[in-house]
Amino acid sequence: MVLIMRLLTCLSLALLLGVSEAQCEEPASAEIRGVVRDARGGEPLARVAVFLESTPFHAITDGMGRFDIKAIKPGDYTLRVSTVGYKLALTNINLSAGQFKEFEVTLTPDNLRQTTTVEVNAGPFGAPRIDSPSEISLSGNDAKNLASVLADDPLRAVQALPGITSDDDFNSRFSLRAADYSRIGLYLDDVLLHQPFHMIEGDTGSGSLTIVNGDMLDNLDVQSGVYPAIYGDSTAAAVDIQSREGSQVKPSFRVTASASNSGALGEGPLGKEHQGDWILSVRKSYLQYIVDRVASDSAFAFGFFDDQGRVTYNLNHQNRASLSFVDGYSGLNRTQDMSKLGLNDLMTSNYHYTLANLGWNFTPNGQFLATSHVAYMREAITDQNRNNLNFDQGQYGEWVWNSNATWMWHGQDSFNFGWSMRRIRDDGFTRDYQYMPSALLAEVDYRGTALRLGGYGEQIWKAAHGRVSLTAGLRWDKFGVDAVQTTSPQVTLAFIPWASTRINFGCGQYAQEPDPNWAFSFLGGRGLLPERANSFVVSLDRQLDPRTRLRLEFYDRQDRDLLFRSLLEPRLFGSYGLVYGAINPPINNALRGYARGMEIFLQRHSANRLTGWVSYSLGYSRLRDEEVFVSFPADQDQRHTVNVYLGYRLRPTINLSVRSIYGSGMPIPGFYSQQGSSYVLSADRNALREKAYERTDVRVNRAWAFDRWKLTLYAEAVNILNRTNPHYESFRGYNLPQYTLNLGFVNMLPILPSAGVVLEF
Repeated sequence: MVLIMRLLTCLSLALLLGVSEAQCEEPASAEIRGVVRDARGGEPLARVAVFLESTPFHAITDGMGRFDIKAIKPGDYTLRVSTVGYKLALTNINLSAGQFKEFEVTLTPDNLRQTTTVEVNAGPFGAPRIDSPSEISLSGNDAKNLASVLADDPLRAVQALPGITSDDDFNSRFSLRAADYSRIGLYLDDVLLHQPFHMIEGDTGSGSLTIVNGDMLDNLDVQSGVYPAIYGDSTAAAVDIQSREGSQVKPSFRVTASASNSGALGEGPLGKEHQGDWILSVRKSYLQYIVDRVASDSAFAFGFFDDQGRVTYNLNHQNRASLSFVDGYSGLNRTQDMSKLGLNDLMTSNYHYTLANLGWNFTPNGQFLATSHVAYMREAITDQNRNNLNFDQGQYGEWVWNSNATWMWHGQDSFNFGWSMRRIRDDGFTRDYQYMPSALLAEVDYRGTALRLGGYGEQIWKAAHGRVSLTAGLRWDKFGVDAVQTTSPQVTLAFIPWASTRINFGCGQYAQEPDPNWAFSFLGGRGLLPERANSFVVSLDRQLDPRTRLRLEFYDRQDRDLLFRSLLEPRLFGSYGLVYGAINPPINNALRGYARGMEIFLQRHSANRLTGWVSYSLGYSRLRDEEVFVSFPADQDQRHTVNVYLGYRLRPTINLSVRSIYGSGMPIPGFYSQQGSSYVLSADRNALREKAYERTDVRVNRAWAFDRWKLTLYAEAVNILNRTNPHYESFRGYNLPQYTLNLGFVNMLPILPSAGVVLEF
């Protein structure tokens, strides 16, 4: 009995000890693994910081975007994933004892719509557009870094692309393959724009800043050379901007401030089931206030304000509607320097731009898509001199109605078609004054309305399992000013002879109506013809590895009926000596000529490590004035152009980018030459050229991520090598009898540091 009691006692003690040890053991730990991807294309993101908020647990993704955090106590956590250039991603998770969870996190670039899914495309460069062999796309962090901290202008980002030239740091407008900006069509959400800029003056010679906010940009495509029939009323190229939709995930807000302006942006879903979304941004310049306080005697007092928004809603699974708007004011006020101004100098200038666009998408099935837009745009400008006399005043208005459709009628074969109607009204005048305030030296009035109609059809055939593609398009336009009808055919052929190699051929004809202020004035009139161009392109596109490609392209463009004022400029003319420039010479379809050349474009596109491109362009362009039988290089004839852009994410919180541009000197428009240190009149036009343009900018982005918000600092040094870059500004007269000239030059931006900050929550 005693033995049995002892055994029971030992067994009880053993059981008690076992229970005690079990109670002292910690519960089994949990583990999370996952991969982080770029929402635009699905590329795994390396060097991304992954945190469990309010804990010491964290990890950095490896080269394949993977992370692994072990030994986590059970409980509720918030998973925070962040890196510079991307929106903050937060996910609430619950971990049980011994649980293992795996995640796939998608990060969206800062200036794109936030989603929870990966946008699948054909590769890092997107699916090649068959009917546009020269297309180049720009979006995401590349577009943001190239827009510059100082201006944050999407068209300044475009200036870094191959074939595009600009030697004016103060102007958003540019030339492409020796064609002036006036020959480039700028589209916003399928609507052709007129002058969507903050401008000091209402003409193309002044400085400008694009009204479109870069943070509202989804994608920007440059269609040069031979481009699709959907783009009308331009003869050199089309730039297609698509504004982005609001966040599909949750409401978010961001506040920005830089050296020149500040702004705010909000976005979020609409409806209980997120049937729609909204986005709204506002910007205001405060540079004029800084100038007033730092240099009160300065004549520079330019400011602007703009707002932009978009609402999108899914009516049902077949119909989707959107409403967007852009509205902007800009102005110049130099009243404090009234005593220093001449009669034809600006004292005050005001410019107001408005665009409203109602869109509708109809998708009855997987083979048909139709898109329609009804839009209204308005521009108003008023310029006054020191005596409060108007010498530039105008009202431009346009109603637009266009529809485009795609019908996949047989396998991969598709038919694109559409039509457009634009009712244009333009009313204004320009004045130049003599020394007596009431005496006019020159006067130009323009007033009228016009209806422009257009339509197109484009057939795309594919054969040999997609290795051969043929596109044939035809566009018809009727211009309401001169009642001229034009038909413009385009044909492109693309084939893939070897893996990763694509060869493109293209030819097309294009027509562009004269600007209304010429067609409605006595200087031009309704007899002006549309400008015409015939373009030819051959290109070779070779993908060297999954994220690197090389493009070699040759182009030739034959221009005719270009508008020109033949008798405007003074010159020397044989034995007649000096021929004076006329005060108000007419404008005619006087020019014809060519632009031809080649481009080499090496591009690497990656969300990790090195991204960017290096390009070299060689071009020649000559024109002939059929009125006075003079041949000369085109005003934008830049022979050699080198564009370099490189970006690198050094750490999860730091990104470095460099932009460098070199352009050989453009012609100085006019009959000028140089003798020693003096400029003199010449019998040859555009024989004198500017010095080469060189500029290198360096930008660093630094991000700090907190529990529920993110702070990003942008620091930039413009023209870090401090090149002078003198730019021709104006002809200021000549002296007799030596015919010596007074030409005005202005230096471009010196080395200029700037910074900006963005708060996101």
